[in-house]
Amino acid sequence: MSRHYTVLDPRLEGAKKMLSSVSRIIAVMSSKGGVGKTLFSAVFASIASRKGFRVGLLDLDITNPGLHVVLGIDPLSIQPGEEKGITPVSISRLEFMSTVFYTRDNPSPMRGTSVDNAIREVLAATRWSRLDILVVDTAPGLSDVAISTLEYFPGVEVVVVATPSRLSINSIEKLLKLLSEMKYKKYLVENMSSGNLLVDLARKYHTVYLGSIDYYREVEEYIGDIEKLVSSRFGRSVEEIANKIL
Repeated sequence: MSRHYTVLDPRLEGAKKMLSSVSRIIAVMSSKGGVGKTLFSAVFASIASRKGFRVGLLDLDITNPGLHVVLGIDPLSIQPGEEKGITPVSISRLEFMSTVFYTRDNPSPMRGTSVDNAIREVLAATRWSRLDILVVDTAPGLSDVAISTLEYFPGVEVVVVATPSRLSINSIEKLLKLLSEMKYKKYLVENMSSGNLLVDLARKYHTVYLGSIDYYREVEEYIGDIEKLVSSRFGRSVEEIANKIL
């Protein structure tokens, strides 16, 4: 008679312990890359911290992290500390953690289980302070790793960032459908849009529609300076959305 055993990963218990000091976890997702998900994550987290919340920011795009670029951090000149785990870097009123501190911004050609294992290592090793909010920038797409990662965060809420491009609407719908089936509390932000074009799609999948953000050409030149991004027209639009979540 064959027997089936459940293999327990102690890293998941470690991750649960490390996240126990976090009151609220908000994962930012997108069905495709290039929609402004990372930019939104950084500015949203920065705005929340300026409103008096204790905020952490975690880059879980293991193979292509980009939050350090938005924040203007040189991973070669700064490193997380080590004290009963890895202590995140303090930057612009945020606690920030990314694997870029260890890859030194070199390519990380991992896939599948290797990416999942790296995520588990990061979650089990990172020791956050007592936080009101942890913003998690996830990898774009609909891979099993991207979706299963949500299971590692107790009580996670999901903000989906999307554009109303006709080529991307089909993939946005797939992501919202998956999140609905998994019973996650979810929000939709429409980026680089001149109107509320995705309201009906949000309503169809019982998603809270938070509003749209116009395309602002000057955003590109502000990347790397979080203060300018927060005070820009883009930042003011993100603040209106942040007020609805916070």
